Amino acid sequence: MQAVRQSPDGCPALVLNADFRPLSYFPLSLWSWQDTLKAVFLDRVDVVAEYELEVRSVSSRIRLPSVVSLKSYVNHARKPAFTRFNVFLRDSFACQYCGKPDREGLTFDHVIPRSRGGKTTWDNIVAACSPCNLRKGGKMPRDAKMWPAHTPRQPNMFELNEKGRAFPPNYLHESWHDYLYWDAELES
Repeated sequence: MQAVRQSPDGCPALVLNADFRPLSYFPLSLWSWQDTLKAVFLDRVDVVAEYELEVRSVSSRIRLPSVVSLKSYVNHARKPAFTRFNVFLRDSFACQYCGKPDREGLTFDHVIPRSRGGKTTWDNIVAACSPCNLRKGGKMPRDAKMWPAHTPRQPNMFELNEKGRAFPPNYLHESWHDYLYWDAELES
């Protein structure tokens, strides 16, 4: 029987901040094996865990890192970008009118419609499913009798990271488990 060879392309590295927390949870902070090795050689990261797989050159061999931590701390105090994805993440990928979770067909709604002077800002945009968005249309919340479950506001990066922990990725390498806390019970 012949051994199965794994491709290095299937070996991303989990990137931790200098405090050993992931840089982000959603999307999970991962680097390709090439970017990871470059950071190792430039002495920007410490290798925390490795895959069994190694890559070779003519003169050397190196095991691929599966978890690395940055040598310099990245401050998460900055304000998150105002993007459709971040609005959906803030609202937990659920319609703010009916509460239905919808990771595929969400839209965003202006609580105060643009036709009534509403702006496209954190404080006026919420995630909405298509049926609710159509039903509310260009009406004010009181006229449509539809109010968002949560008052829209700008989150900070910490809040978005905490929200992202609720949405684990499809693939988690076993070496990552000690650094990710999705539904994990800690032993006492």
